[in-house]
Amino acid sequence: MFVIIGAVVVLVGVVAGFSIAGGNLLLLIQISEFITIGGAAIGSLLIASPLSLIKKMIAAITGSFGSHGNSKDDYMQMLKAFSDLFLIAQREGLLAIEKHIEAAEKSDILKKAEKFIHDDYRRSFFCDTMKVMLAGSVPPHELEGLMDAEIETYEKENRPIFEGIARVGDSLPGLGIVAAVLGIIVTMSAINEGAEKVGHHVAAALVGTFLGVLMAYGFVNPLAANIQHTIEEKVQDLQIIKAYILAYAKGNPPFVAAEIARRSIFLDQRPSFTELENSLRGKK
Repeated sequence: MFVIIGAVVVLVGVVAGFSIAGGNLLLLIQISEFITIGGAAIGSLLIASPLSLIKKMIAAITGSFGSHGNSKDDYMQMLKAFSDLFLIAQREGLLAIEKHIEAAEKSDILKKAEKFIHDDYRRSFFCDTMKVMLAGSVPPHELEGLMDAEIETYEKENRPIFEGIARVGDSLPGLGIVAAVLGIIVTMSAINEGAEKVGHHVAAALVGTFLGVLMAYGFVNPLAANIQHTIEEKVQDLQIIKAYILAYAKGNPPFVAAEIARRSIFLDQRPSFTELENSLRGKK
């Protein structure tokens, strides 16, 4: 949502400033410049990126227009669901929670953490790690290495997404200059057509530079930064889940494991000790 709001603010700011200065908005509509810059940007992206990465970029861009990230309540729901699950394991043994792990979507405990259960990657990360624990006695350091390997793989897999979009953004000012140079070539070929015609061609050429810079710093690079923040938030979510599982695997009771995981949450979404305690105890 904020991506859309931000884009609108950028457009309104630029258009309003240009109009107040006495500019004619129709002069900014130069189809040839759009085609030159847009076509070159898309072509460079196709050269630099395999099809699988382009598909991920498209998914990340469309996903950035929706809401993402977890609230304080989302984290408390997740930690409470984990604690309820591990309390059963503490009383009855790990095998008692096998049905919740094998079919997490149907688990009456895990379903209480709505944001977690609908996030395929976080759910798979938790359940796959728990399946390893259920399969046999795994030392905590081995379990930690296993989770670290998956988190590192997730980062490596997703880093090219925002880096590729940022590279396109960095190239746009240069492509704007290319469009402007082409416009100047057209201008020089029309030098004998009069001052008005030459002025029109020069204006069209300058629009190319304007569009390249605006698209780079007003839209594409900020969008890449937004996607980067989203990926970093997901990585941190995996770290939180890792902290909980690892704390429990080391012999800590569920409440202590939840407290250790709580301290891995970023401050603006982190529940306080009392809030988490009340949530785990079922108090409002």
